[in-house]
Amino acid sequence: MPSKNISEGVVHRLPNDLRKTLLADENTLELWENITPLARNEWICWVEDAKREDTRLKRINRVSSDLKAGKRRPCCWPGCPHRKK
Repeated sequence: MPSKNISEGVVHRLPNDLRKTLLADENTLELWENITPLARNEWICWVEDAKREDTRLKRINRVSSDLKAGKRRPCCWPGCPHRKK
């Protein structure tokens, strides 16, 4: 695993599969670094909340496409239930 330091969320650590996707595309990585820690946390939680592996892979791919489309958080996501309010 590359050792490049990539920002994580406020509660969730960056999973390796999402890390690989971010490292594979410099533009996506730059967009990732330009969102808030809370927004990164929402993306990570959304990916990790997938119950099936194929859903998880689709969500990881959507992180890249949605960030490039200007979205800063997952669409239709109620938010990370793991954060303290």
